[in-house]
Amino acid sequence: MISSSRRGFLRGLAGVSLLSAGGCFTPHPRKPGQKVRLAAVGIMGKGYSDWTPMLKTGLVEMVAFCDADATMLTQALENAKKDFPDLDLSKVPFYTDYRKLLDEADKLGIDAMTISTPDHVHAPVAIQAMKKGIHVYVQKPLVRTLWELEYFEKTARENGVIVQMGNQGSSLDSMRRCTEVLQSGILGDVKEVHVWTNRPVWPQGKGVADWVKSHPNGDPVRKGLNWDAWLATAANRPFLDKYPDNADVYDPWKLGKNVYHTFTWRGFFDFGAGAFGDMACHTMNLAFRGLELGGVSDAICTKVVSENDVAYPLKSIVKLTYKERESKVRPGVKLPAVTLYWYDGDEKPNAELMPKWAAKNGGKVPNTGCLMIGTKGQVLMQDDYGAKCAIALDADKEFKDVFQHEAAKAVARSIPFCGQASSAGDGKSTVEMKGFAEGHYGEFVDAIFGRGPYYEQTHSRCFADIEYCIPQMEGILVGCIAQRLPNQKINWCSKEQKFDVAAANAFVKPYIRKGFEF
Repeated sequence: MISSSRRGFLRGLAGVSLLSAGGCFTPHPRKPGQKVRLAAVGIMGKGYSDWTPMLKTGLVEMVAFCDADATMLTQALENAKKDFPDLDLSKVPFYTDYRKLLDEADKLGIDAMTISTPDHVHAPVAIQAMKKGIHVYVQKPLVRTLWELEYFEKTARENGVIVQMGNQGSSLDSMRRCTEVLQSGILGDVKEVHVWTNRPVWPQGKGVADWVKSHPNGDPVRKGLNWDAWLATAANRPFLDKYPDNADVYDPWKLGKNVYHTFTWRGFFDFGAGAFGDMACHTMNLAFRGLELGGVSDAICTKVVSENDVAYPLKSIVKLTYKERESKVRPGVKLPAVTLYWYDGDEKPNAELMPKWAAKNGGKVPNTGCLMIGTKGQVLMQDDYGAKCAIALDADKEFKDVFQHEAAKAVARSIPFCGQASSAGDGKSTVEMKGFAEGHYGEFVDAIFGRGPYYEQTHSRCFADIEYCIPQMEGILVGCIAQRLPNQKINWCSKEQKFDVAAANAFVKPYIRKGFEF
């Protein structure tokens, strides 16, 4: 058993980079073979692809599993037998209620935790874990509400823990290289950004709302599912199992017709953050880092399809305004305010905004991507994660890969690459193609040991630590609220944590059910 005093030591070791000015320190000696004791909350689906890369580093040992659905344990253990034939994980303690797990965290000696649950459970688990000095790897979106975001940041700073948000594209060489190029000012003044996604690919919209409202009595809870623990902080309601084949519900990817569990919770206001919360942590990543975006001043949802009061819409366009700011990378340089347009539901910007790309691609816009328009040129990310980034300056006839463009080549390197989790500029997303044991996940584990590169831009050894993910999430969550109040401009004051519209303020704090306070 690893004592709580050792976990406190690990907390102090890892937290130095977060809280010190220089971030340079010499780790205390460690005993040979000593590993990080890891607990996983949410163990299949994204959960499985979060805790297993950490286990593959050889630097962690699993000390607890937690999932509100007990049937997930059987699946996880079956998969693990194939992926880790030399490990027996069948004796790892299992919990269906994260509160019980947290109650026994000291006894289990948990050093770190992966949190891969529905969005509404991220903050309750992570915040209580951080209060115990546990380092947390939290899937995106980091939290579901603005109130939780402020609480999360305060807790992380007070406890000096390592945090990594699960936008794995942050470890791609191409995304990091393009960030450097953008931060150099190569595009001149960038005042306009367009970000788009094909999501949602899960049920949401008015059809979902109508179905839920027409079935107030619910269905029998599935065997093995702890519905109370799954609901967690959310208001109590009956379990709903599956939509029938003839239900008038949007389901383009045929995701099993589940109403809430598994995966299809994402479109509900009470459980998820819709397409915006799901994908913007990936698709806005490059723009947020490269343009050094900071505070959001206002938002307005200019288009919405299938508006309702239960689930996010099928399509939307949201306009966010990011404030003028001083560059941290180029001190003394003022960066202009940026208007960022978000499109979901397969809505896209007009191809006329990117004429050099359209001319070479039959007038078509990439299926998903991010376009940054400057006074001297454009940068276009052509996927979700930043695996393929191209640049076209005013004098160029066409876009060229960021690794191949001559002007981009001249920009000095400033952000360490993340080893083998690289794109090689081949135009293919490597998030699923290559393991991240030496990338985003390995970075989190290494940071706990106090090793790996120190990122000046996040003041941490994690590239998606709170210096980055807190301000990025703030803009995303303001956008999510704008989707609920279409055609109303809402002005946000981060310092006071409130909007100038009462209806918007009603969505700042989550409902917290009795017994699940945190």
